[in-house]
Amino acid sequence: MNGGLLTSWTVVPLGELARVYSGGTPSRSVPAYWGGGIPWVTTAEIDAGFIASARETITEAGLKASAARIAPPGTLLLAMYGQGKTRGKAAVLQIPAAMNQACAAIEVGSRLDGRYLLYYLASRYDEIRSMSNAGSQENLSGELVRRIPIAVPPIQTQRAIAALLGDVDDLIAQLERKITKKQAIKQGVMQQLLTGRTRLPGFTEPWEESCIGNFLEFKNGLNKASQFFGSGTPIVNFMDVMNGPFITAADMKGRVTLTRDEIRRFSARRGDLFFTRTSETVDEVGTAAVLIEDIPDATFSGFILRGRPRSAVCDSRFIAHLFQIDSVRSQVTSAASYTTRALTNGRSLSRVVVQVPSLDEQRAISSVLAGSESEISVLRERLKKTLSIKQGMMQQLLTGGTRLPVEESVV
Repeated sequence: MNGGLLTSWTVVPLGELARVYSGGTPSRSVPAYWGGGIPWVTTAEIDAGFIASARETITEAGLKASAARIAPPGTLLLAMYGQGKTRGKAAVLQIPAAMNQACAAIEVGSRLDGRYLLYYLASRYDEIRSMSNAGSQENLSGELVRRIPIAVPPIQTQRAIAALLGDVDDLIAQLERKITKKQAIKQGVMQQLLTGRTRLPGFTEPWEESCIGNFLEFKNGLNKASQFFGSGTPIVNFMDVMNGPFITAADMKGRVTLTRDEIRRFSARRGDLFFTRTSETVDEVGTAAVLIEDIPDATFSGFILRGRPRSAVCDSRFIAHLFQIDSVRSQVTSAASYTTRALTNGRSLSRVVVQVPSLDEQRAISSVLAGSESEISVLRERLKKTLSIKQGMMQQLLTGGTRLPVEESVV
């Protein structure tokens, strides 16, 4: 971790720079310990940012009857264990709060800037996770947290680095808010246009009720052993559909090696609709996306269904959008089965009842919604680039690869 550091930087174990301790959990069987005025934070609320509130609170009695303790604002919380990607994440308290035993509280001393430490820990996320104890559940401990090596530049440099990265975070947050706002606007427009509550100029003909099966012929995707994946022909995968409602060649990163007969039987053509067939939650089944480009030899996976248009009386983009509105989603989820995973099938989707206008009105509605989707896509691309820029800045700034003017004045 020392490679490339400036000579004015030192590498010091975190325990020499900060006070590290963990919290505790009052007994759940004593109601008097819960619902008080003390915020109580768990690892589920730690996600590389700032914590201004807690989902649960405890009482003074709960605090005294457990190992929980109150940490002051500015304290960093590091998740020592947790499900999925939680372990190793850090956040800064903006309020006085207690925490459970899965959180390491880090109170920095005078040699360390809290925001700088937050960014530094985030940049070393994978390395911190690799320090975990081996066992049935890999966990960090207070002692391991104290051993984390921290590159320590002069305090002025730490603050300057934190300020620069904070500016980028502000831009990221701004883009995320814009995307959320645009998505909400699009959802409102969809509910109006796709239900016929609002009609576009020039269209007055009544809509007709129909089943999706009158428009689409469904087929399950292919299943192949893992050794066939990684090279070969493009394949539409689960996440390509989840990231819809449109799928392009650039979106299809998956590859699979197939015979010519398999490519023919499981073909994916421009205008085909694809639906998520199975997932961990029922809310993720029956999501739709349409392939909008011709891709030679493209196929589709067994985790999704293909809905191939039966005739030219439906616009595929219109149908894909229909599967995002509440009245359609409720039909999909209510008909889905659930054992260890949620599941839908072509028969269930064929029975979904929709209101459909003329083909010309379908295309006009699709055009309006495509404009909204294009605006959102532009913002998402900007967000993706900004996140990439931030990663590059962190790599340079937190290793001393880029020297700031403030550092030159103190070295």
